[in-house]
Amino acid sequence: MHFTIQCVDKPDSLELRLATRPAHLEYLRANQEKFVVVGPVLDDEGKPRGSLYVLDLPDRAAAEAFIAADPYAKAGLFESVVVRPMRIVFKDGAQIAG
Repeated sequence: MHFTIQCVDKPDSLELRLATRPAHLEYLRANQEKFVVVGPVLDDEGKPRGSLYVLDLPDRAAAEAFIAADPYAKAGLFESVVVRPMRIVFKDGAQIAG
């Protein structure tokens, strides 16, 4: 099952994000088989303001455990985190579901 995880960084937390980024990237590399797409959400100036994950996981508990173990979450970077199931209808330019 697919899940989106939408994270918004706390205000004025770019330094924390940058300091935690090496551990965050290591965590992502160790879990990349779960990813559909993952990346930072940017503000109007092109600076990271949050993160978006689309993951293929067995259930919501796995999605919540994944984000809780992310070094960004452990460091207290996120102001908010929203986990939701999703259905992929189009992927790579083709319709895969109705």
